Amino acid sequence: MRVYVPLTLSALAEAHKEGQLGPTPLTAYAVTPALREWYVSDDIEELEYAALSRAAQASLRLLAVDPQAPRRRVVVAVDVPDGQAVADPDRGLDQSALGEVRIKAAVPLAKAAAVHLDADDAERDIAAAADALGAADLGDDDAQFTVDGAEDHELLWYATQEIPNLIE
Repeated sequence: MRVYVPLTLSALAEAHKEGQLGPTPLTAYAVTPALREWYVSDDIEELEYAALSRAAQASLRLLAVDPQAPRRRVVVAVDVPDGQAVADPDRGLDQSALGEVRIKAAVPLAKAAAVHLDADDAERDIAAAADALGAADLGDDDAQFTVDGAEDHELLWYATQEIPNLIE
């Protein structure tokens, strides 16, 4: 099963150093039954993109609580055995939990298929979005507009061999 683990660049550096994604349990995003139902598509590529987008939103939340992390969203795509990533059945159709899964065991970074990362030129918009997130959650429309602006930036794809260059 392909899962998308939201991180920061600091957390990616730590995972690279440790050789694994952790600590556990890990929150990740995947094509779950609830995500399929919400997105109403049978196209697996569209569904995986939706799961990746959910992970990018979660990465933005991580940036909002870590002011020292570089202002770039990071998502690591990892293949885990079926059954290792489990959705919470009590949050099945909760809009904020669509596609969310928990992974109870640490995942070797060697299982990563790719890293998705904002380009350097996105940093200013991502920083503004991270700063505005709290106000957006409280219903501020201007702040929500700023947060939504982060989604105008597509995450770039990187091979796992490029991780050392990404974290420098």
